Amino acid sequence: MLHRGHESTDGTGGGELAVPMAWLYAEYIADELLRTGDLMPPTSFEFRAGRDALALTVFLSDTDGELSGIRVISQLENWLALTAYDQPWRDWVRARMAERTERAAGSGAPCPDLALAADAWRWLEETELLAPDLDAVPGGGPVFGEDDGPKVWTPAWRLGLPLGHLAIHLF
Repeated sequence: MLHRGHESTDGTGGGELAVPMAWLYAEYIADELLRTGDLMPPTSFEFRAGRDALALTVFLSDTDGELSGIRVISQLENWLALTAYDQPWRDWVRARMAERTERAAGSGAPCPDLALAADAWRWLEETELLAPDLDAVPGGGPVFGEDDGPKVWTPAWRLGLPLGHLAIHLF
């Protein structure tokens, strides 16, 4: 007789809680990259934006579901390319999320990783953060400090993506 709680360890029955290990691992990698870069306090919304943007990049670029510790180093160049300024990252995320959603619907099995990724994506798209206006015209007036320049409300992903890219670069 199996010990209570071990009747089904493959996640196919028994009503157990499915643990979103792929998403949690992607979030852990993103968190470590940002902490190593020491770009902003880990309690800030900017940090969260960077972590979520990086976690989505890591999670969605893992096509085989086999992201292991050793492969992280080999993926850094890929993540740098995906998060580069001139890349259509937002469109790439939307397409990959649609593919994953379709695949999950076809399998009929719950996908807690995808649910957390969708929550992160929703937060990145719907949340706006007050950030320096990077498109401001240079020489438009005297700016004395970092906090004195023009600010604009920016979608969290537009702020988090370059922060994530820089964190990968600094790693």
